[in-house]
Amino acid sequence: MKETMKKIWNVVSTVLVAVFVLCAVFLMGSRILGYKVYTVISGSMEPIYSVGDLLYVKSVDVNTIKVGDPITFVLNENLVVATHRVVRIDAANQHFYTKGDANQIEDGDPVHFNNVIGVPQFSIPKLGYVSDFIQNPPGMYITIGLGVILIILVFLPGFSGKKKKPKETEPEPGEETLNVSDEENHRLSSADMTQIEQMVKNESRHDT
Repeated sequence: MKETMKKIWNVVSTVLVAVFVLCAVFLMGSRILGYKVYTVISGSMEPIYSVGDLLYVKSVDVNTIKVGDPITFVLNENLVVATHRVVRIDAANQHFYTKGDANQIEDGDPVHFNNVIGVPQFSIPKLGYVSDFIQNPPGMYITIGLGVILIILVFLPGFSGKKKKPKETEPEPGEETLNVSDEENHRLSSADMTQIEQMVKNESRHDT
């Protein structure tokens, strides 16, 4: 039963560690590769991007952006970020005119070239919920706590296990025989001494 439970725990702990590592790669490792990660919070770009999707955006030269490309940009002075599709370009005034795929009309304000963050490269459905949870309290604290507990449960048994007692070595056949011979020699020597003492006594009586 113990062996079965141990195997089950090994599988479960391996899966949990793999999930933590994958989340770390998708959420943090992507930034090392030059991606900026955003969570979709509105349905204005459905069906291509849905609420809760995690969007991976890469910086590009604004001069390479064409009509029909989706762009991620700073929407207003409150630094709200949005992703909409370019419908018109005013190169003279350095403006993009944008519209959400699910919206009926264009956005009210154009996007200045300087406000463009980049172009979405790909998205992962619903991973944005996970990203928001682990990057903001109390989810951040819960995630850190679970990570510490998982590390302890995975690695602690290897350090706390009792050391096995060294196996007692069985005597070699030759050693056992030698011990028996020593005992016999001791008994024989005692018998010889008794006989000698008896002979000496007899001779003493005879001389008398």
